[in-house]
Amino acid sequence: MSSENFVNLNNLDENIQQLIRECVEARKMSYSPYSKFSVGAALRCNDGTIFRGCNIENSSYPVTLCAERTAVSKAISEGKKNFQAIAVSADLVHDTVSSPCGMCRQFLSEFGNMDVYLTNPTMDRILHTSVMELLPLAFKF
Repeated sequence: MSSENFVNLNNLDENIQQLIRECVEARKMSYSPYSKFSVGAALRCNDGTIFRGCNIENSSYPVTLCAERTAVSKAISEGKKNFQAIAVSADLVHDTVSSPCGMCRQFLSEFGNMDVYLTNPTMDRILHTSVMELLPLAFKF
C-alpha cells in the first residue's frame, strides 16, 4: 500500500471515526493466550448498526477465529447481511498496521467490496483500503 492511502483520524467522517474507535475497544476483549496478538474489528452495517469482534484463539490453531470473521458472524446471526465498512486494529510493535489474513479477505469478499480501515491501537496510523484492493482476484462460485 502506498503512503497516500494513510489517513488522519480527524479527517475522517464521524461515523468512520466511531467505527475505528470501536475496533480498538473490541481488541481489548481478545482471547489470545498463545500468540499474545490481540485483534479487534468493528463492522458497520448499511443500517448503521455496528458489530464488534475480537480474535478468539484455540490451542488447536486452525480452530481459532479471527476478529473480522467474528464480527461478520455476529452480524449475520442477527440477520444483517449488507455492510458498509470494517475497521481492524491489532497490537503491533512497529509503526505500521496489520492486514486481514487471506482467509478473512476471502470471507469479507463474500459480502461485497466494502471499505476497510486498518489501524494501530493508538489510531495514529490508519490505512484506508477496500476488500477488493486486499484481494483483487477473490474466488467467486
